Amino acid sequence: MTLAPETTDLKVQLRLTDGWFTVCELGLLVPGRGVAALLPDGRQVAVFRDRAGRLYGIDNRDPFCGAAVLSRGLTGTHRGRPYVASPLLKQRFDLTSGQCLDDTTVRVQTYEARTA
Repeated sequence: MTLAPETTDLKVQLRLTDGWFTVCELGLLVPGRGVAALLPDGRQVAVFRDRAGRLYGIDNRDPFCGAAVLSRGLTGTHRGRPYVASPLLKQRFDLTSGQCLDDTTVRVQTYEARTA
């Protein structure tokens, strides 16, 4: 089977405090893999698209080691909750809430995501 790239003009946007910010074209997001993007204030965000087409945005910085690597993590589900596992220390972060599934005292910021 051959997969064709999406031919759409849809953009992925994240809600910031002052409105919606365009991150990238939807076709650049491969389901199950993340991309990193730079926000206007200099922070990095990790953006994911799951196989059902849902979009997620979380901080890219791994709070356990300080490296900006969450966009390179493996995605999966645990009890119906989508997560990304850090590629370094393997802690899992819920993509909808930012809660660490392995240490409930730790959380990363999440961003509402949409296509426009």
